[in-house]
Amino acid sequence: MMKEREHYGLGTAISMIVGISIGSGIFFKSDEILSLTGGSVWLGVLVFIIGALCVIFGSITLSQLAGRSTMRGGVVSYYEEFVSEKAANAFGWFQMFVYFPTITAIVSWVSGIYTIQLFNLTSSLELQTFLGFIYMTFFFTMNYFSYKSGGRFQNVTTIIKMIPLIGIGLMGIFWTQSAPGLPEGIELVERSNVGWAWLGALAPVAFSFDGWIVSTTITQEVRNHRRTMPLALTVGPLIVLAVYLAFFLGLIAIVGVEFILSAGDQAIAQVGQSVFGLYGERILLSFVLISILGVVNGISLGYIRLPHTLAVKGMVPLSSKISRLDEEKGLSPFAAITAYSITVFWLAMHYVTQRWDILAGGDISEIAIVFSYVLYIILYVKVIQLQRKGVIKSKFLGLVAPVLGTLGSLTILLGGWFSNPVYMPVFIGFSALVCLFGYLYSGSKNRLIPNEG
Repeated sequence: MMKEREHYGLGTAISMIVGISIGSGIFFKSDEILSLTGGSVWLGVLVFIIGALCVIFGSITLSQLAGRSTMRGGVVSYYEEFVSEKAANAFGWFQMFVYFPTITAIVSWVSGIYTIQLFNLTSSLELQTFLGFIYMTFFFTMNYFSYKSGGRFQNVTTIIKMIPLIGIGLMGIFWTQSAPGLPEGIELVERSNVGWAWLGALAPVAFSFDGWIVSTTITQEVRNHRRTMPLALTVGPLIVLAVYLAFFLGLIAIVGVEFILSAGDQAIAQVGQSVFGLYGERILLSFVLISILGVVNGISLGYIRLPHTLAVKGMVPLSSKISRLDEEKGLSPFAAITAYSITVFWLAMHYVTQRWDILAGGDISEIAIVFSYVLYIILYVKVIQLQRKGVIKSKFLGLVAPVLGTLGSLTILLGGWFSNPVYMPVFIGFSALVCLFGYLYSGSKNRLIPNEG
């Protein structure tokens, strides 16, 4: 039985990790990272390296739980099996009500931004949000009514999104032209000394690397997973790091630091124009937009299943309704509606925070990602306990990796605090409150038996 399920090799595991981790963040977070580091290129490179190390040690640590888990469902199941059912409920609520919907809302909104740039429309927050709402609605609908279409779209966009990243990196190596002038109406922003505030760049870097946690769900399907997955979870993030650094440095080589600091997201469009000429801007923006839409599709594809997963375990209200599957589609219509509704709410909240600059240039997803790293620490501690009990023999895998993973999570928390010292505590408190509600709700409902089909 186990042999039949172990059908993935090292190459497949690595490619899956790379495909999941490389998403939309690098396209619209590079300017934010450079801004938070005061225009310092070497500090920008440093935060990318720190982010990669946090992912590497965190993913290696969680692979030790994944390899010993008898349940499916990813991190929620690790909490359920190795911590407690109540802790699993708390984490499940955070993922369902905060983590997934905020990321989906932000990436949908970013799709709107690049659509406006591609078609040279008059930009406004209202139009950005409206287009994001249209994209979000489309992909939720498509992934519910046709899982095959969603899967095919994901495969195509995974390949497409690598083209601009690697292409810009290679072009930057041989680029000799001077930096372009600033577009009309944009004021020059020069480099500055930001002191320790550069740690705030870790929040957008965490967003850029986010997604690696999903890869732990395939562990039991990988051949010799206790040896293969730690290797894959080391090599995969290093590949992502190399691609990100190539893009980041290529972007700087082509348009210059001051242009990126001043023009922000418009730097991508300028790269296309500088490299390919008159139509280059639209060519590159088309690649970027398709890549980001692939992320919206991928997140919505997974998110519409989460409410059903929790409902089957009796972890959410209305579990009996949400757990009902459509026999033909193999999905729960109530789960899809629940996920969609929560995401619409967070898109509206994002509009409010951006309209009145409540998060000081940041966004709601960054804080959710930072908080998720805090929650991983609990699992890192469980791995250390397993090593002390002799369940995990390797000191590196059972002690060194979780300790370094914990330090990485705390570093990202510190970076998030620097990025938004006023509202970070408020949002972290809100996320903790959601976890508390999930914890208290646990046990009040009986488990349900999954519907067949």
